[in-house]
Amino acid sequence: MFEGIEFLNKQFFWLFLLLPIAILWYLFKYKRQTAELHISTIKGFKLTNSWLPKARHILIVLRLLALALLITAMARPRTVDMSSKTKTTRGIDIVLAIDVSASMLAKDLVPNRLEALKNVAADFIKGRPNDRIGIVEYAGESYTKTPITSDKAIVLRSLNDVKYNTIIDGGTAIGMGLGTSVNRLKDSKAKSKVIILLTDGVNNSGQIDPKTASNLAVEYGIKVYTIGLGSNGMALSPIGILPNGSFQYGRIQVEIDEALLKEIAKVTGGKYFRATNNRKLEEIYEEINTLEKTEVEEFKFYNYEEKFRPLVLLALGLLLLEFLMRATVFRSFN
Repeated sequence: MFEGIEFLNKQFFWLFLLLPIAILWYLFKYKRQTAELHISTIKGFKLTNSWLPKARHILIVLRLLALALLITAMARPRTVDMSSKTKTTRGIDIVLAIDVSASMLAKDLVPNRLEALKNVAADFIKGRPNDRIGIVEYAGESYTKTPITSDKAIVLRSLNDVKYNTIIDGGTAIGMGLGTSVNRLKDSKAKSKVIILLTDGVNNSGQIDPKTASNLAVEYGIKVYTIGLGSNGMALSPIGILPNGSFQYGRIQVEIDEALLKEIAKVTGGKYFRATNNRKLEEIYEEINTLEKTEVEEFKFYNYEEKFRPLVLLALGLLLLEFLMRATVFRSFN
């Protein structure tokens, strides 16, 4: 009955304690006003079965109901309709710099390093609805796969299309990948700019030195999180191409320039991570997601609808009905 209704002045419900007191007072008064006549026999008297003496109690019922309604009205019942609106007050622009060299097809992560990264990065993108995200691919050179955009559908489609190909020169140009990512963010007006750079190798090609690219990131206020991807020791990796065009796999030593990645993260105010398996990679992106929180301001709007007026009108109606019945039907009992 009162679902969705709140009472602003609940302290008035204490007045309901008056109702049993009023009932006791009525009973006490009724007994004192009722005269008794003791006779030996009622023979010779004409008996009538009038309902009025019994029905007169309806007057006190009407009055008590009216009092209960007035008390409820004084408690001020009302319904509340709440709506909310969110406003992003501190957006973040993020570029995912992804190594797409042949070594990213190594199978030490399931099904391979590149596909494992794509699965985790997709969840990361879906969890950043208020941020703009872009994608940069790099191997021996680099290019922008997707400029920073707030359209997550476009970003997710581009991420799904990321794969090893022979268009980009072989090798791992960490400096080029970082430099292209910085170029994507340098004109950004966002209050926070972040690059998540992932590689499974060492910088062995490209025209931009990684330290130079790091200094550019610092100059433009860009934070870089670096991730070294690959298990410790040996990994089943591509070592050649078979006549049918597929890769020949063999176990080779995992080689990641962790010192360089740590230096890039330290200089730019970011953090270095090492992902040796799928779960560890998921945990890394979860931690980055926690570290780079977007501030969202929520506005709540309340619409109150007062419900005491119908109760007051109904109480007045009951009192008026009592008055009319007391002045007409039950006039002889006054």
